[in-house]
Amino acid sequence: MKLIQVYSTEGQLEAEMIKGFLEAQGLNVTLSQESIGRTLGLSAGRLGQVKVLVPESQVTAAVDLLEAMERGDFEDEDLSDFVDES
Repeated sequence: MKLIQVYSTEGQLEAEMIKGFLEAQGLNVTLSQESIGRTLGLSAGRLGQVKVLVPESQVTAAVDLLEAMERGDFEDEDLSDFVDES
């Protein structure tokens, strides 16, 4: 299975959030970062860069979702069913 980069971030936290978003939409996601960057906890520059990869067959869906996210299409989602009001 060939993996294609659809996004890159400056640090692990943002990459994990993007991964979670895409996985919630049913996509398979892999993160890739230089091992020394991860070991040292770098979050800037080339060693801090984390690549978000998806299978080639899911590239179009991933790009469409990321573009929709950038436009704010997911900002008004009603999450009240998930709020614990106890």
